[in-house]
Amino acid sequence: MNIGTVARRSGLPAKTIRYYEDIGLIPPARRTESGYRAYGETDVQTLRFIQRARGLGFSVKDVGALLALWQDQSRASADVKALALAHTAEIDRKIAELEGMRRTVLHLAERCHGDDRPECPILDDLAGEGRA
Repeated sequence: MNIGTVARRSGLPAKTIRYYEDIGLIPPARRTESGYRAYGETDVQTLRFIQRARGLGFSVKDVGALLALWQDQSRASADVKALALAHTAEIDRKIAELEGMRRTVLHLAERCHGDDRPECPILDDLAGEGRA
């Protein structure tokens, strides 16, 4: 299969596939005599795995670790679970950060009159304390 076919079947753009090759997340594709990349069904499965893991927010580094575990038939599922739980903790941290941002923006919006007056506590807060 050429890169366009693999891109369609995996759901990843060709540019992303080339990027994953460049950074070593996936091995370089074998080349045809004319120099084109050639892929097989295993490559499609690997790229789908990567797409799903990235869609769940795993970092490229963590995806590399997950790929290594997926390909290692003697892996311990405890290693996979540890990665998943560490990622969950990171998601929880991001959720808490977003909730804090939401509370702050909501608080500022509640302080704004939202009428024709030019005064706006939202803009004042964004400008910081030193504003004249």
